[in-house]
Amino acid sequence: MKSTKRARLAVPPAIVWLRQDLRLADNPALQTACRRGGPVVPVFVWAPEEEGAWPPGGASRWWLHQSLARLAWEFRSAGTELVMRRGASLAELLRVAKATGAGAVCWNRRYEPAVMARDLKVENALRAAGLQTESCNGALLHEPGTIQNKAGRPFRVFTPFWRTCLASGEPSEPLAVPRQLIAPLRQSASLPLAALGLEPKLDWADGLRTAWKPGSAGAQAELRRFLHKRLLSYAESRNRPDLVGTSRLSPHLHFGEISPRQVWHAVRRFAESQSIPAAVWRHCQFLSELGWREFAHHLLVHFPQTPEQPLRSEFARFPWRKNAA
Repeated sequence: MKSTKRARLAVPPAIVWLRQDLRLADNPALQTACRRGGPVVPVFVWAPEEEGAWPPGGASRWWLHQSLARLAWEFRSAGTELVMRRGASLAELLRVAKATGAGAVCWNRRYEPAVMARDLKVENALRAAGLQTESCNGALLHEPGTIQNKAGRPFRVFTPFWRTCLASGEPSEPLAVPRQLIAPLRQSASLPLAALGLEPKLDWADGLRTAWKPGSAGAQAELRRFLHKRLLSYAESRNRPDLVGTSRLSPHLHFGEISPRQVWHAVRRFAESQSIPAAVWRHCQFLSELGWREFAHHLLVHFPQTPEQPLRSEFARFPWRKNAA
């Protein structure tokens, strides 16, 4: 075991640049870093200025603080430390790489136009600095560009888009949590979580604390509750404001505390345990809603103007009747 660890330490560390993928399970970028065979340096850089016109609000920042606290504990339990930084993503990644002797940076792709443009600049600069880079799909069931209509163009309507997704076969099985992570010999300085200033100065978050449990463990618990108590009635109860009929997974999916592949296969396993045929569960309303999340990301990639402009340009001149009465 000691000789194996020494051999791994001889391989330069790999940085895992974490963003909206705050989990160890089914994290392709983390697995890619592990496959290199050396130490792993997980890094989170708080850079809201790089989010374009959509920086996180107060509730999102509160959630992020709780999720990072849980994630830091999970990485520590696995054998390495989560490095937290504040500043420009590129500059901080280069500083961590220099401090640890890292030879590569891995990350899971994001699909918002401003973030994609930022990521491309970061990737080019990292390579110019002599670092290897690799990006992965950790957020979607299907990579944008792989789902096209018969003319080879991206879909603009959901129903044929999702029908094509379903016809493309099952998503691959989720990746397991790495059994052990090796910390680098040369550690990088990390800010304490509180220094990121994510929690509100005036504590208005009691309601959030009561209602939600951020982090991957909270996400899995929410998924289990949903499957056993609400999945079978979801098609109707999701439209009832007087019922807790939704999955409550949206924030967990947004921050990547759980992946859509984990959700898909959890639904499959539950349906099989209830002897529900694949022809039924694969077309259930809940997976269709997961498909809408998928569709929205694909639209962002193929039609990057849609955050602020209509998908169909003629709707920009849609007539409105102005009647104060």
